[in-house]
Amino acid sequence: MKLRVALLIGACWASATGIWAQDEEDTGRISGNVQILWQSYAEDSLIGAVVPPEKTGYNAYANLLYQRGNFSAGMRYESYLNAVIGFPGRFKGTGLGYRYARYTDRDAGVDVTIGNFFEQFGSGIVLRSYEARALGIDNALDGFRLILTPVRGVQVKALYGRMRLDFDSRLINSPNLIRAIDGELDLNELVPRWSDKDLRVKLGASFVSRYQPGGTIIKDTLVLQLPQNVGAWSYRLGLQRGGWMGDLEYCGKINDPSADNGYTYRGGEALLASLGYSTRGLGISLNAKTVDNMSFRADRDLLLFDVPVSFIPAITQQHTYNLAATLYPYATVISGESSASAEVFYQIPKDTRLGGHYGTKIAIGYAAANALDTTRLSGREGLIDGYTRNSWGFGRTKFVRDLNVSIERKLNKNWKLKYTYFNFQFNTLATPVTTTYKGIVYADIHVLETQVKTARRQSLRTELQALFTEEDKGDWATVLAEYTWSPHWFASVIDQYNFGNPDPNLRVHYLFGTVGYINGAHRLSLGYGKRREGIFCIGGVCRAVPASNGFEVSFSTRF
Repeated sequence: MKLRVALLIGACWASATGIWAQDEEDTGRISGNVQILWQSYAEDSLIGAVVPPEKTGYNAYANLLYQRGNFSAGMRYESYLNAVIGFPGRFKGTGLGYRYARYTDRDAGVDVTIGNFFEQFGSGIVLRSYEARALGIDNALDGFRLILTPVRGVQVKALYGRMRLDFDSRLINSPNLIRAIDGELDLNELVPRWSDKDLRVKLGASFVSRYQPGGTIIKDTLVLQLPQNVGAWSYRLGLQRGGWMGDLEYCGKINDPSADNGYTYRGGEALLASLGYSTRGLGISLNAKTVDNMSFRADRDLLLFDVPVSFIPAITQQHTYNLAATLYPYATVISGESSASAEVFYQIPKDTRLGGHYGTKIAIGYAAANALDTTRLSGREGLIDGYTRNSWGFGRTKFVRDLNVSIERKLNKNWKLKYTYFNFQFNTLATPVTTTYKGIVYADIHVLETQVKTARRQSLRTELQALFTEEDKGDWATVLAEYTWSPHWFASVIDQYNFGNPDPNLRVHYLFGTVGYINGAHRLSLGYGKRREGIFCIGGVCRAVPASNGFEVSFSTRF
């Protein structure tokens, strides 16, 4: 409460000095942004759209930031009246959901934050506090963070706090404590004789601890004690030379019985490796990952999006086309998986037979993920530890196969074409995106995207998409058209049609239209139509989106 009052006083003081003390050399700077989303709902039994009692949904937030010299402070005002369907329904009311004050002295190598903050160690697998507003995720830490840079090339982070859990007209944190420390060495900065070396080397290590009051659980005839302090750690190495880049990270976690792992006492491990090469016109990326029981939360008894301390990076690409991104998107299996991926980007040079006058871009990607290679334990060992892992490699159960190929070419100064092909093998038991089919879905997707300049500062972009499968709901088609009158107006229409559904009554057109206006930093859009039930994913984290029918108004601005 004291911090909240201090920030309000600080903001008022900053505004006052900006108005009345114009002769001062530095009165500070105020910036921020506002975003509003409003939806209305109409019942549509054919697509499963329902109307909540309040008949509308409303999400809004505004950030207000102040900075003067080495000092900065900010707050976020949030409003859910009531939350838009698909976002956490327990988010409700209006009030402050984020506030902080920060002092940074780069010369002294000191950076101190009190209040809320976001942080990530390494890949995030032992600690990632972040916000993904489109998913309804905000696990900001609330407490104290200190970042020290005692000498060039050395950085140490230490933090202590509680993680955001809920919002009911105010910020509500999990009662359990998170304590963490991270160190990173840049050897080329630290060791003078390495400063001009072609090989760049970084080393890092992290330790994260959660305190939660213990208790007991009963398994069969066993009475087991829950640990009060659970620790996770990681070691990482980063290398770079010329166009080559490589990263390696190993993580571990002590026994952490939780709702995610069925309250087993097995420890956790993870190994992540990546190798990349980039030069003019060519890029190659190779990634491999094995994650075993590394789910880590601020509260062992919660699930889904609640207070995740760890973030398990996705191995598959983040697709943007409608059918590839929303029908069968792969969510990282938090209980464990072994996976690998490869991506190649190549640009055929300009003014060649294959490249044409403007050049041609080719991209190929492949990703595969399987269950872990494990053996289930029986008896007392099975009740306590669950299983043993036989290797770091792939187990028998297939989770996903994702092959995609795209070719992009500019035909002339007005026309641009892009064709993309996807081939999916998707296990709906691993990522339950549908209730109508259990098993492997085999799907082929074709996308043709065009963009044409129709007049000065006007353009038309279209997408023609088709998905073919004999499983689940059958074949789909999507047509999208977007017209832009730069710099202010835009309009779009999208139609998704499940033309291959085995039930003729469910061959529905999901038609949605949008018109919008942009003026500098201000953007207003109005949409109307049907949205199908599906899954929305960002970075391997997904949330279910219910079917809806109605209006949608969004507004955003920054200052």
